[in-house]
Parts: sequence; C-alpha cells; structure tokens
Amino acid sequence: MLLPKGFEIEVYTGTPQGEIVGLSDRIAAELSRFTREPDNRNVEYTTAPCACYDRLLCELVRPRLRLRDYLKHLGDYTLIPGSTLSLGGSDRFYRSDPGNPYHSFIETTYGTKVVTASVHINIGIDDPEVLMRAVRLIRVEAPLYLALSASSPFLDGEVTGSHSTRWQVFPQVPDRVPLFESHGHFIRWTNEQLAIGTMQNVRHLWISVRPNGDNRPYSLNRLELRICDLVTDPIALLAITAFLEARIWQVILDPSLDPLDRSIFSADDLLDVTMANEAAVARHSLAARVRHWQDGREIVVGDWIDRLYPETWDVAKLRGFNCFLSPLREILKRGNVAQQWLKLHQQGLSPSTILEGAISGMDSRDRELEEKLCQMLV
Repeated sequence: MLLPKGFEIEVYTGTPQGEIVGLSDRIAAELSRFTREPDNRNVEYTTAPCACYDRLLCELVRPRLRLRDYLKHLGDYTLIPGSTLSLGGSDRFYRSDPGNPYHSFIETTYGTKVVTASVHINIGIDDPEVLMRAVRLIRVEAPLYLALSASSPFLDGEVTGSHSTRWQVFPQVPDRVPLFESHGHFIRWTNEQLAIGTMQNVRHLWISVRPNGDNRPYSLNRLELRICDLVTDPIALLAITAFLEARIWQVILDPSLDPLDRSIFSADDLLDVTMANEAAVARHSLAARVRHWQDGREIVVGDWIDRLYPETWDVAKLRGFNCFLSPLREILKRGNVAQQWLKLHQQGLSPSTILEGAISGMDSRDRELEEKLCQMLV
C-alpha cells in the first residue's frame, strides 16, 4: 500500500536566454490544468492524486511538454528553472488578474517577495489526528526538504549569499504558527486568525507544511509540504517525495515519533528551533549546521539526511518504492541545484550563462524521460 501523492508546480515562463516574461493569463485562459498566480510571470499546474511513482513521473513531465509547445506558438518562449527572479525584475509586480481583490492585497502587502517558483508536495492521509501527527514531524524536519531542493542562489543577476533566496524572502504568514496539538487545536487557531485578520482566508497560511483539505480547517485529507524550491528534474523530485512518504509511514506506524512526545524541548521552544533551522538552511542548505529537534545536538543537514536514509530505505523497500528513493544519495553527493550553480559561478560563469544552460538541460531532460519512460507506460 502506498499513500496518494500529488504536486503543485509553479514555474516561470520566458525566453531561452533566461529573461522572465509574464504569460500566465494567456496560458490559463487557453490551456486546461494551468492556473495563474497573482504575478503574471509564473504559472501553476497540478497533478491528480496518484499512489504510483511511475505515473507521477509522467504527470510531471507531460504538462510541461504541452506547455512548451504552446509557448512556441506565442513566440520564442520556454520554461525557466530556479525559484526566484534570477536575472532581474524584482522591482515591479506584473498583475495577472487586475480585478482580483485578493491579488491586490498580496501585491500591496508583500510585493515581489511572493513572485517565486516552487513545488508543493501533497500526501494523502485520511485520519485527521494521524494527519496532524505527521504534520508535526514533517514541520520540524521541513528544513531537510528545503536543503535537498534549494535552487535559488541568484536574484536580479547577483549572487545573494543564500542557497534558497526564495525561502529567505518569502513571507511566513502568520509570523508564528504553533505546532498543532490536535485537529481541534487547528480549527480553533484558524478561526481565531480569521477573526483578528492575520489570515485573509483559509488559504492564507504560508508556512513550511500545513494540513490541507477541501473544507479547511474542518475537512482535512492531506499533508502539504510547501517549503521546497522548484525541483525541475522529476527523478530528483520523486526521490525527495519518496523520502517524505517514508518518514510519514514511520510516524503513522510509530506514534511515539511525534515531536510533542519525543523532544527535550517544549512546544514553544521546539518552534524556535525549527524556525532557526529553516533560516540556516535557506542560507547554506545541505551544509547548514542546525539543531536536531529530538535532543538539541548540532548536526550538519546533509549528515542528518544521510543518517535517516537507511531507515527510510527499509520502509520504502517494504512498500516497494525504494528504487525511487535511491537518487537521494546522488543529491547528497553532487549537491542540490543551488550548490551546482554556485560551483559553476565560482568557475567563472555568469548567472545568465548558468540559467541558459539550465533551461536547455531542463527541456532535454523532460523529453528524454517522456521518450524513455512515459511512452512505455501508455
């Protein structure tokens, strides 16, 4: 048995040279399954819930191939990797829907800090109390997933000093969200925030991981991991997802893995540790030194993931998805996208040259996977 999984993918559109160009209003109007974001320069597509990793791979690749074909009809446009406005444009907001009042609020309140690209990973869990327990574990370990996915070291053509500039600048709303002790706690807290105006609506909960469902906060059926930068290689994204699913299976099968039960910290102190870890990982990703949520010991994030790998491998092997977890080792060995780009920059390549190569590589990788794997599943 595997848990149902789905993705929300935000991606920039623009030229093969890396200039980001706003086209989401036209894309959303003419292509099904694509929706616009408040700023016109990125567009989102979602995959249907599916337990099978093979099918998920094709659900990730095929919409992008379809979108690229559409963009070619509009002009010399394509998809651009990275999670920030890498080569420029952060000085202005380009509205995709000028008449939308919620978009007006976002532009006025946050500006271009929210004009980022990312991947949200959704894992289905029907029991609301089991879901809340899983959310607690994944929230304190969310920095691990950010470290694996970091892909935003540039902004406006400059090296920022952060591996995930996106997570460093993206507003956390509300600014302090507790570790929810139960579904009832989540309901009460959400309604309080709506009443006092710290949240504009139930979607206005912008943190690393949150419980989700069709009628929030009452009807919940999935965990949504929101912290990840955009991961354009589907194989790498499925490896990160397999790591996430394995950890969720562990806390489902072993309720004592709950951070509220197994940590030396109080719930309030544990939140402080988690927020500090997120900030450290936004700067240094896999090389960041953080504090472990269980006992407070200092540990390098890459080492933390490496130590978790054998036990997550055992869970994944038992349930038949270990082959999708194995590329995680390659990420730890080669570094995430941000680290690879920064290495190229240290060798003398400009951000624009690096982006241009990444654009071509993303296109080639998608087509390769479609030809070698997806066509075999038809």
